[in-house]
Amino acid sequence: MSNYKLFVGSMCPHCRKVENFMDEEGINIDIVNINEDRYAMMELIKNGGKRQVPCLYHDGEYMYESNDIIEFLKSSK
Repeated sequence: MSNYKLFVGSMCPHCRKVENFMDEEGINIDIVNINEDRYAMMELIKNGGKRQVPCLYHDGEYMYESNDIIEFLKSSK
C-alpha cells in the first residue's frame, strides 16, 4: 500500500479509530499529521478540497469518514 497516505489530526478520535484498525490488521500506510506538518495540511486542502481528517489518499482520490476508510482498507487487503 505504498501509494496510500493517511492524513490525521492530533486530537481526532476518528483518526485514532482508523489508526487502531490499521495497527490491529498490520496495515502499513504513511501517516501524516496535519497539525504537525503545515505542508501536509496545505496539500490536503488544495488537493482534497477540505481540511477534514481522517482522509485517505489513494490512486489520486481522497476518501473521508473513518468508517468508509476502514471498509475500504478491509476490502483492499
